[in-house]
Amino acid sequence: MTNKLQNDLLIRAAFSQQTERPPVWMMRQAGRFMKEYWEIKNKYSFLEMCKTPEIAADVTMLPVDLLGVDAAILFSDILVTPEAMGGILSFEDGVGPRFANPVRDRAGAEALQTDVLPKLQYVADAIKVIQQRLQGRIPLIGFAGAPFTVLSYLVEGGSSKDFKRTKLLLNNEPELAHLLLQKITDVTIAYLNMQIAAGVNAVQLFDSWAMALSWDDYQHFAHQYNTEIIAKIDRKDIPVISFCKGSSVFAPLMAEANPDVVSVDWNADLRQLKDRLPQGVAVQGNLDPFVLYADKRVIKTKITELFERMRGQPGFIFNLGHGIMPDIPFDHVKYAVEVVREFRY
Repeated sequence: MTNKLQNDLLIRAAFSQQTERPPVWMMRQAGRFMKEYWEIKNKYSFLEMCKTPEIAADVTMLPVDLLGVDAAILFSDILVTPEAMGGILSFEDGVGPRFANPVRDRAGAEALQTDVLPKLQYVADAIKVIQQRLQGRIPLIGFAGAPFTVLSYLVEGGSSKDFKRTKLLLNNEPELAHLLLQKITDVTIAYLNMQIAAGVNAVQLFDSWAMALSWDDYQHFAHQYNTEIIAKIDRKDIPVISFCKGSSVFAPLMAEANPDVVSVDWNADLRQLKDRLPQGVAVQGNLDPFVLYADKRVIKTKITELFERMRGQPGFIFNLGHGIMPDIPFDHVKYAVEVVREFRY
């Protein structure tokens, strides 16, 4: 795949090969901090944007054309899989995602379907449109939500501050939790393989809410399923990036699941963490996104300090410790990308 790409920095770094500078992309790079995003968003609902391949492609291409990043990431959402399984999903302004039929018992779990790829065909269609537009300039990253994170949305009925219902399920009804997690896992494997078949160049598994878990619960209810997904996807020439909030704690376990890259939140010293990981596991991260609110001289200093810390380390992709916030100034994000692109080891 890489020989077709004009810029394969991300692929090389993900496979722990030497690069002349770190590749850069940012989580939520096609999003609400861009006025061009709002010009599209004001015409369509969020789900319409995800489910209309031409619109999803338009949004995916915004940071490619406006920021000059080294990778595009498919414009979609981690909750399209549970919606396809039978969740009644809506997005409310100021509230976020909502499932009108949260899963609270065995009947709810058993009602979830797993043969759902036809319902997700719009994602494969979007990937094909995006690759036509990219013309091999840079890699396209596909993604899915990890089973524990998807389960938490299904059980809570939306976002949660304390994950009380989710943790009650794990503690009181672990068998039911495992039934749900296995169903989500099966769908996620098929879904990521569909994205690879459609033409993505890399995939990322988002376990956004893993930091809610204790070490033991992470092992039982997240790690084992993430490991199964990574083992069963068609990853020849396709690097797999594993991300979770909490990766500064869980990184050693995340590496055991055998991804190519562990994406790290901003709580860890990236060099120390990389030194603790097995040889050949790359790292992605880990600038605190709040730095992008700061003055440009601060942005440059913080990025340069991170790069000096990682100097001489193959297998480093620059990213944020989490996604861009909606009110970060666009020109600060653009400046950060320019700082990265001008750096040389």
